[in-house]
Amino acid sequence: MFGYYVELAVRSLKRNPVLTALMVLAIAVGIGTSMTTLTVMHLLSGDPLPGKSDRLFYVQVTPYPSDKVPAHANAVMDYRSAMDLWGAKRADRQALLVGSSIRLHVPGSTAPPLLLEMLSTHADFFSMFDVPFQYGSAWTPDDDERHARVAVITADLNNKLFRGENSVGKTLRLRDSDVRIVGVLKPWRPSPLFYNVTGGWMAAGDTADFYGKSEDVMTPFQAGLEINDGNFSQFTCWHLPPNPGHLQDSPCIWVKLWVQVDDSAKVAAYRRFVADYSAQQKAQGRFRQDVSAVSSLMDWLTINQVVPGDVRLQVWLAFAFLAICLCNTVGLLLAKFLRRGGDFSVRRALGATRGAVVTQCLVESGVIGLAGGFVGLLFTLAGLWLVRRQPVPYADLAHLDIPMFLVTLLLAVATSLLAGAVPALRAGRVAPGLQLKTL
Repeated sequence: MFGYYVELAVRSLKRNPVLTALMVLAIAVGIGTSMTTLTVMHLLSGDPLPGKSDRLFYVQVTPYPSDKVPAHANAVMDYRSAMDLWGAKRADRQALLVGSSIRLHVPGSTAPPLLLEMLSTHADFFSMFDVPFQYGSAWTPDDDERHARVAVITADLNNKLFRGENSVGKTLRLRDSDVRIVGVLKPWRPSPLFYNVTGGWMAAGDTADFYGKSEDVMTPFQAGLEINDGNFSQFTCWHLPPNPGHLQDSPCIWVKLWVQVDDSAKVAAYRRFVADYSAQQKAQGRFRQDVSAVSSLMDWLTINQVVPGDVRLQVWLAFAFLAICLCNTVGLLLAKFLRRGGDFSVRRALGATRGAVVTQCLVESGVIGLAGGFVGLLFTLAGLWLVRRQPVPYADLAHLDIPMFLVTLLLAVATSLLAGAVPALRAGRVAPGLQLKTL
């Protein structure tokens, strides 16, 4: 019976090609607009590490020795606090992170040096964040302890320096130090760049940082500090450093700490540990206030408002436009079905039930929605193509994946069925006797 209704729908739509085109176009434009913005929202607000994000935590304490402290814990911490918390080894995995610019070139190459971004971190960074490798592997915890001069580079840098070949074992010069490449990453672009997110309530969030690319070269934490000594950005200092250039002694905040805790009981214990540490430092007079936090990955992204406000506004506006398109489709379907009152009355006279007429109309609405969905899919692809050409940091991330493709078609059919519900019910209530007298 369903196939028969589909056949009737196709015949009906062919009889009024202009009206059919208007309804398909109305749905397609609304779907294309809303799905373009919804796809961008989906890409920017998704879980960057599904199945693991609830075990990753960002740690904060507030080391200010004065009363001028924020109501929330600092987004980053001073070197001493970071080393104290990291050195306690209370988490299953943990890594300190600090970024800086570095001058890099290949010994023996005639190419000019490059100014790139370097991340100094620990070996656990790669396993914590499921970083994929194309060649080699991460350095070892023993390399961390020995301050080994080793490095991991990105696929982009490997393509630029070594034409994509296996460069493990080759040497790079970082500033004035030679380091040996131990690993090359596969193309890796977390969205957002969650491990570098800072800002939110502390300052106006910079979406360029949230959706930028990962650092070009990564080194063991202490080795990186030694190689690029004095060239790391310090966010806030509460007085002048006693030894300028020696960041380890500086009264400044500039280090991030991420940890992985695999058990819920351990999570509570780790939070108590951080809170106790903060309280202890306050009791010793090093902290003025006892303010600390241990936030899960997704909570940290929410706190920092990683989805730009203009994207959220665009989603609301797009769905408002879809509602307008829906209203137009309702009017067109109502006019179409009421004009076919005679056809429906003949079917009723031949024994069709009111429900059968309503079902026939809904199937026709669904066919219109399916056609509008496919056209709307083309509009969505065109909209995402335009987004990729906008001067925004997340532009290159705007692509339609399979889940959003299915959502596009389902939304189109659901929209058309919703639009056809009222006209179909009206068509089912048409009195057959009155209609048959006019035939």
